Amino acid sequence: MKKAIITVVGKDSVGILAKVCTYLAETGVNILDISQTVVQDYFNMMMIVDYGKATKPFDEIGPEITKLGVGMGMKIRVQKAEIFEKMHRV
Repeated sequence: MKKAIITVVGKDSVGILAKVCTYLAETGVNILDISQTVVQDYFNMMMIVDYGKATKPFDEIGPEITKLGVGMGMKIRVQKAEIFEKMHRV
């Protein structure tokens, strides 16, 4: 299993979850866990995904999903889980 953390932040609008999940499904990335909240009109989502069986290399998925976010007016960031864990160790 190859885990990654995806974060999505921006102004709330219809279809954010659908667009992100559609991209992941089309790329063969499996969603393991997801948490989302809307605070005042701002959307925040964190996903833990498995990209081990993805149809594209991780180095392509990151820029593509970031570009998807730009088109939606959102900030989408992807990090490999091991890097995320090392960066956030107390």
